[in-house]
Amino acid sequence: MLQTCLHQSIERNALERPDSIAFRCRGDLLTYAQLYTAACQLANTLLEQGLSPLDRVGIHMNKSLELPVAIYGILLAGGVYVPIDASAPLNRIEFIIQDCGIHFLVTNKEKRRTIASLEQNQKLPLRTVIGIQRDDTIHRTYVDWCSIYDSVSAPPENKAKEDDLAYIMYTSGSTGLPKGLMHTHRSGLAYARHSADLYQVVPEDILGNHAPIHFDISTFELLTGPFVGATTVLIPEEELMFPASLARLIERERLTFWYSVPLALTQLVLRGEWEGLDLSSLRWVLFGGEPFPPKYLSMLMDRLPGARFCNVYGPAEVNQCSYYHVPDKESLSDEPVPIGHIWDAAHHLLLDDENHLIEKEGTGELLISASTMMQGYWGRSDLNEKAFFHEEPVSGFKRRYYRTGDLMQRDQNGILHFLGRKDRQIKLRGYRIELDEIEAAFTQQLQVEEAAAIVVEDPQGEKTIVAYYKPSIGSSIDSKELLSTARKNLPSYAVPSRILSLDTFPRTGSGKIDRIKLAELDNERTVS
Repeated sequence: MLQTCLHQSIERNALERPDSIAFRCRGDLLTYAQLYTAACQLANTLLEQGLSPLDRVGIHMNKSLELPVAIYGILLAGGVYVPIDASAPLNRIEFIIQDCGIHFLVTNKEKRRTIASLEQNQKLPLRTVIGIQRDDTIHRTYVDWCSIYDSVSAPPENKAKEDDLAYIMYTSGSTGLPKGLMHTHRSGLAYARHSADLYQVVPEDILGNHAPIHFDISTFELLTGPFVGATTVLIPEEELMFPASLARLIERERLTFWYSVPLALTQLVLRGEWEGLDLSSLRWVLFGGEPFPPKYLSMLMDRLPGARFCNVYGPAEVNQCSYYHVPDKESLSDEPVPIGHIWDAAHHLLLDDENHLIEKEGTGELLISASTMMQGYWGRSDLNEKAFFHEEPVSGFKRRYYRTGDLMQRDQNGILHFLGRKDRQIKLRGYRIELDEIEAAFTQQLQVEEAAAIVVEDPQGEKTIVAYYKPSIGSSIDSKELLSTARKNLPSYAVPSRILSLDTFPRTGSGKIDRIKLAELDNERTVS
């Protein structure tokens, strides 16, 4: 069967390996046959409730076995799934429901309080809530999971095509409002196929799903796993808080793949209790989303000598599918790990500030064209005009590229090195300054676990650089020492005016340092 849609992954595996485990969570499991049956039941329930082709369906729940049922049930019904951060504040949830025109929401009993709050807002387009039962409402229909599992399990009629929308993933926008990235069955399948080929994922593999569903790297486990018929372990939110618990989970579940932001791996290195644990099952450790400090990567390699490591690069707009680099211990230095080589699925351009092509060595903005690329931003024609670049026709073929906003340096061997965000390059008192370079000057110190540099304005409107750092465990380094380090390693105009210590950094929903919150924190300190 030629696969053209994402839901055909579980349909195929329900026939070919019905008793193989598709997902595990908290000791419970779903075989591919059970997953397909439950997904069909949810799909039929959605259709009975009036779902039309390409209707957007929100998913708002903690990790459980109902999560893959929700994803594939929505797709089987011909809908478009919209993952919503399980820990998002109410106003963000309401914004996404309103912005995306969500009429149906799939949830579970842990979100009962959030659903009760949503019930108070009758201006939302929400009509049907799947997953809990409420008898005190006349505005919306509620259907609990018990009713779903009692419904018809026959496969629903599905006329979805590969260029139809499959999911919309919301990410933070520069204006503070989230923006929805539209991915089709074609782009999702292209990612699943290329990642499976690159890492040689097989049905016997066990993938650990660390990232939340609304974060783009979760598609590796949620789409690639079922594509090859592998097993995916959904790591519960409560386990993510404790590195020692995560290390034991890797051993207990015999994970062969791990994919997360570097922060989670850094915490495993610094706070994981490795003594007596056998983590030899890990074949691949994938990381991306932000630079991995080489000092911690080196320590992790020492702990996991049998695993291969890969720095994965690619914005959510291209399904994190563009560049990869497989480092070895001998190649590590104080310099950040390179972005590396382009995937077979992608093409790229490196352009200077005047949109002139950089053909050999040089520095410029990276533009990517790939079969994994999004269709565009939901309802944002203004962003779509800015985000895409159309290459002049060559031999009659015109290619569309996504502007990443990332500055890259191509070396003499054709390998790309990430220099930072184009919007993280500032001009201060006439000097061009890379904020990422300031952060790197701090994180290269063994006594510093993390660092972040931001630009703030004082009451007089004067711009200045402020740096925050988190000391390593047992470190007594202070701001004066780091100021001395900065003066030795940075030009005078790039030395922060203030260097402040934090016990913990504020985080975005994807686990990255929240620099907007840091700016608010600095403003509060200045005012007080």
